[in-house]
Amino acid sequence: MNDMLEGMLETALYADDLDKAEAFYEGILGLSKISRGGNRHVFFRCGPGVVLIFNPKETIKPPSPTALQVPPHGATGAGHACFRVSGENLDAIAARLKSEGVAIESEVTWPQGGRSIYFRDPAGNSLECAEARIWGIE
Repeated sequence: MNDMLEGMLETALYADDLDKAEAFYEGILGLSKISRGGNRHVFFRCGPGVVLIFNPKETIKPPSPTALQVPPHGATGAGHACFRVSGENLDAIAARLKSEGVAIESEVTWPQGGRSIYFRDPAGNSLECAEARIWGIE
């Protein structure tokens, strides 16, 4: 089965305030918005994949019989997602975040090679930008 799984298509994070999440992911991180569904979700394109931001108070509700039958889901507490970034862009992203008032929580140089930075979105989710080589991926 491992060779049939091609990679991650979606990453889901949860935020109570979708307006703040939308402003952050679109305005500060520069992701292209795919759609917004009221106070339930906002979706963004990210490279070959998608970042889904859900309001956990809405996604725990079962779908109506006429809606797409997506099972209820959600999470409590801070989630984590890591964006793949080239080494030459990592410093520029860190500078952009700092200029927007986003604190860099940690900068890590990994023993096996590569660097990453950690910061938080407005909902408190832990976000990371990292070179793929931290996982031995070129």
